[in-house]
Amino acid sequence: MGYTQVALEDKLLEMYPELTEHRIGLSLSFDEERNAWVVRFRRNGHSRYAFLDKKDSDDCMDGRQCIYLGVLIEQYIRDLENDLKSVEEI
Repeated sequence: MGYTQVALEDKLLEMYPELTEHRIGLSLSFDEERNAWVVRFRRNGHSRYAFLDKKDSDDCMDGRQCIYLGVLIEQYIRDLENDLKSVEEI
């Protein structure tokens, strides 16, 4: 791996600005057993997780968007927005 966790986080936030626009936090940890990054999305106490395999993370660092992660981000934004709306309605 020729990059750090922080560099990958920064790259993902740069490639997916909708995370910042929707105030969704991002954190990463590497799972050696899966040889993949665990990507945690969070907002106001609500979380979602995804796995980003080594090849996809390498592609991201090379400036190629990961379609799988992009689709998940869009879904998670909708899910987190719906979770927050549900809490506000209570």
